[in-house]
Amino acid sequence: MKNQRSSIWTPLLFALTLAIGLFIGYRLQSNAPLLVSGGNEGVSGNGRVEELLRYIEARYVDAPDTDELYEAAISAVIDELDPHSSYIPAEQLQALNESMEGNFEGIGIEFLVVDDTITVVSTLPGGPSETAGLMPGDQIIMVEDSMVTGVNEFNIDPASLMRGVSNTDVSISVRRPGEPELKGFTITRAPIPVYSVDAAYKLNDKTAYVKINRFSATTYDEFVKALEEQMEKGGAEHLVIDLRDNPGGYLQQATKMLSQLFPQKGELLVYTQGRNSRRVDYKTNGRAFYNIRDVAVLVDEGSASASEILAGAVQDHDRGIIVGRRSFGKGLVQEQYPLSDGSALRLTVARYYTPSGRSIQRSYDEGEEEYRGELNERFDSGELFDGENDSRDSSVIYYTDTGHPVFGGGGITPDYFVPLDTSLNNETFLRLRQEVPAYIFQYVRRHPELKQFKTLDEYIARFQPDLDEIIPGLTTRAMVDYEGALEDMPARLRPELSLFFRARLARQLFDGSAFFQVLNEEDPIVIEALRLLEKDDPMAAARAKKGNGL
Repeated sequence: MKNQRSSIWTPLLFALTLAIGLFIGYRLQSNAPLLVSGGNEGVSGNGRVEELLRYIEARYVDAPDTDELYEAAISAVIDELDPHSSYIPAEQLQALNESMEGNFEGIGIEFLVVDDTITVVSTLPGGPSETAGLMPGDQIIMVEDSMVTGVNEFNIDPASLMRGVSNTDVSISVRRPGEPELKGFTITRAPIPVYSVDAAYKLNDKTAYVKINRFSATTYDEFVKALEEQMEKGGAEHLVIDLRDNPGGYLQQATKMLSQLFPQKGELLVYTQGRNSRRVDYKTNGRAFYNIRDVAVLVDEGSASASEILAGAVQDHDRGIIVGRRSFGKGLVQEQYPLSDGSALRLTVARYYTPSGRSIQRSYDEGEEEYRGELNERFDSGELFDGENDSRDSSVIYYTDTGHPVFGGGGITPDYFVPLDTSLNNETFLRLRQEVPAYIFQYVRRHPELKQFKTLDEYIARFQPDLDEIIPGLTTRAMVDYEGALEDMPARLRPELSLFFRARLARQLFDGSAFFQVLNEEDPIVIEALRLLEKDDPMAAARAKKGNGL
């Protein structure tokens, strides 16, 4: 009898202990949302969506595409949430994860589709393709036994042809300009890093520049390496961090970067809080490796999320100056949850707040279409050309550590505003500039004398393109898919086209960083940041007035 009672109570006690353990665990980690899976208990709606789809599948007059119905149902649910919660289908998830994790497996080339043919722009230094002997300008004609020309015509996915499991071989045949026969290569796939730091170099003897395109899993390590090269070895004292068009990424990468800007330990950088998430503070760790003096952070309407976290902490603590235009205004935190079919749910679980307590999230009460269209409103209102025409509610005022007023509710307003150049919206200019990357290959073949430039400094000092030769070639390419006639490009835009051409050609001849080194020589936001950093008190100079640009 005693053993019988024991056999009855033991499972009950075990279940009770497990329940208590789960409850305590959830309370200790209450910043994680509570997810309910399986059954209908605790789920509002009692499985009505599943029930509805089962009826359709069983009784509908025609055979339904069940996968499409589920996709439609999921999209309808997500559409009722905020604009940044999203469902990621399985076929898109791998590419997204690769871009955020900082690597994929492949042959290590950057390519463009030029005249419907895969054309190598560059090979990764030390990567499989460079080792095998591929060169910029090579046109990939065959992969294994399959012809791969006609990329657009036959809907070929070039990336999928080259990617694959590490240590597996892929055979390709290329047409190399100036050589009559196809050249064959067998390339062994390997892990390929995806860098988030586009450029790191010195603007002048005292000022380092770092361009970051997103906050991936490797961004902090790349950033520290850039600081080591430019500040410790290069002797720079000041730092420009370019976050323009950076959509964000991992919050922790931004906070780790910020710890390099603040030598003191325990400085609040950002905090997050949500309905099912207690407040979590992110603070400096006191382990700054380099003696960084003045800091400038460059932002524009494309800077979002983690970019705004970094800019907001720098601004709230008066650590540096923010230069450019008002940032995007995304103050929501997402967590990603894998689903059983290989897809994923990216769900907003909290809001983040800058050290002064401001949320910079724009309102999305009017729906996603209005939310996404807000950037067009900035253009129409004139805000992008005159910082005084800020269209958001400026009554939500907060203060930096020194008492300087800053605003919440719609992005980071820069300390010094630099307007967008409206003349660059000329249609002919935009169409010609769009053709430059593909035209470069043709230009390089016609100008073998470009090989004389052994260094980027030599190229910058001596090379000037002949636009009278280049513009007709660009126009011919632009007219292929354009109905009607292109108007003559205004003469005032010729220097802008020449600058972009020089920058893109530098990228082809040297590396990706060269593109920014050429472009930044005449970039108004970079020029203004550098001018302000040369002042005795850059903060006072930047905040003396909103700034009128150049």
